[in-house]
Amino acid sequence: MGIIGSILIVLFLGNFVWWWRAERVLRRLRGSVPWRVALGIFMAGQALGLGLVLLDRRFDLDLDHVLAGPWLTGIYLWHCLLLFPLLLLWIPYALARAVVTGVRRVLVKRDAPPPRTSGGHSLTRRDFARLLGTALPALTTLGTAAIALWQIERFRIRRLTVELPALPAELDGLTLAHVTDLHVGQFTRGAVLDRIVAATNDLGADLVLFTGDLINFALSDLDNGLAVMSRLRAGHGVFLCEGNHDLFADAASFRRRTKAAGLNLLVNETASVTIRGRAVQILGLRWGAAGRHAHDPESRGDAAIAGSMRDLLAQLQTGAFPILLAHHPHAFDFAESIPLTLAGHTHGGQLMVTAHLGFGPMLYRYWSGLYRLGARALIVSNGTGNWFPLRTRAPAEIIHLTLRRG
Repeated sequence: MGIIGSILIVLFLGNFVWWWRAERVLRRLRGSVPWRVALGIFMAGQALGLGLVLLDRRFDLDLDHVLAGPWLTGIYLWHCLLLFPLLLLWIPYALARAVVTGVRRVLVKRDAPPPRTSGGHSLTRRDFARLLGTALPALTTLGTAAIALWQIERFRIRRLTVELPALPAELDGLTLAHVTDLHVGQFTRGAVLDRIVAATNDLGADLVLFTGDLINFALSDLDNGLAVMSRLRAGHGVFLCEGNHDLFADAASFRRRTKAAGLNLLVNETASVTIRGRAVQILGLRWGAAGRHAHDPESRGDAAIAGSMRDLLAQLQTGAFPILLAHHPHAFDFAESIPLTLAGHTHGGQLMVTAHLGFGPMLYRYWSGLYRLGARALIVSNGTGNWFPLRTRAPAEIIHLTLRRG
C-alpha cells in the first residue's frame, strides 16, 4: 500500500470521525435539520470521492471522467488543507477533555445538571458559535474550490534575462522556453493544454526545455502528454528529462513510450545541437538513483542526486556549452562545471504566504526563480500545470529565458 495509500485510508476514516463529531454538535441545536442534511451531503460526497480516488490509485481504473473537476477539487482541498489539520487539533483536544471530565466526575460528586435547551426560537450565542465552528470548514472548502477552479487554467509568461560569463559570444541572446511539471491528468487536461502549446510556440525560442513531470500519475494520461510535447516547436529542438511523477506507475513503460514517440527524453544522457556555429550540449538528469522506485525516499535525496550527477558529468563534451535539465533543483549543488541549470519539482512552493514564507523554503534550498553560485545560475520554474488545484503566491508559468554574455 505504501505511505501515500496509508495516509489516504486514514483520511477516508477521518471523514466519518469528523462527520460523527459534527453530527453530535448539530443534533443539540434547535432547527438544525437543514444543516444536518447539508452536512450529510457534503461528508458523503467527500467520503465517496476519496474512496474512488483510493480505488483509482490502487487499480488504475481511469476514474477521472467520474470525478468531475469541481468534485475532485473539493476532495483535494478538504482532505489536504482542512480535514487533516482539523483532526490533528481536535483528536488531542477531545482526548484531553474526556480525561478532564472523567477526573472531575470522580472527584466531584454532584447531581447531573438538567439538559440545556436553546429556549425560544433563536440560537443562543454558544449555539451560534458551535454551528459556525461546524459549518465553517465545509464552507471554506466550497469557497476555496471556487477560487481554485478559476485559477487552475491560468498561467503566466515569466521573462528572465540571465548573464553568464561562460556563454560563448556566438550564443549571446540565445532564448529558451522552460516548461515543466505539466502533470497531465486530473487537473491539467483539455483546453488548457492547447493554450500551453500555443503560448510556448509563440515565444519562438531557440530551444524548448522540459524538466519533468509530464504526467501526474496514470500511464493512461501519457498519450495526451506525448501529444502536447510533440506539438511544441523551437528553432533547434525540444528536449526533456524525467520527473518523479512520470515514474510512479511504471518507469520503464514511461521511458520506452516517450522515446518511441520520437521525443528527446534524456535519462542520464546528453544531446548536442549546433546553434550559430557553436555546440550546445543538453544534459538530462535521471530522477534519483538508478534502480530506485520514484516513491523511495532515497530516490530524491541529495546522495542519490549526487550519484546520478557523477555519472552524467562524465559525459561532458569539451568545447560545448552545457545546459543541465534536472527535475529536482538540488542538483544545482552538484553541477559545479555547468553554467546553467533548469529545474522544476517545487511548484514555487505551491502554497506561499510571502516570497520567503511557505512550503518552498520549508522543503527546498531553491524553490522559485533565479539563483546564483559564483558564475553559475539556476532557474527554478513554478511549473506550468498542477497536481494540486490551489496555488498561493506561486503562479503557474512558462519561463522565457534570454541568455547574455556577462
